[in-house]
Amino acid sequence: MTDLLNQAIAQLQTLPDSQQNAIAAIILDELKDEQRWDTAFARSPNLLANLAAAAMAEYHAGETQELDPETL
Repeated sequence: MTDLLNQAIAQLQTLPDSQQNAIAAIILDELKDEQRWDTAFARSPNLLANLAAAAMAEYHAGETQELDPETL
């Protein structure tokens, strides 16, 4: 375990149980979300490469428009 994680856990241990549980739930949700993204990207490398190639082809063909920061 890293020093930073040890520091965080030490501080968490000083909190009431309800706050510890709330933070633990957030961490677990974040870890699950990361796993879902990892799984999705692992399953679709060809799809992502094809989408990138298509976007570059549109760019080189002059079929794209520059983003206007005023409209974002």
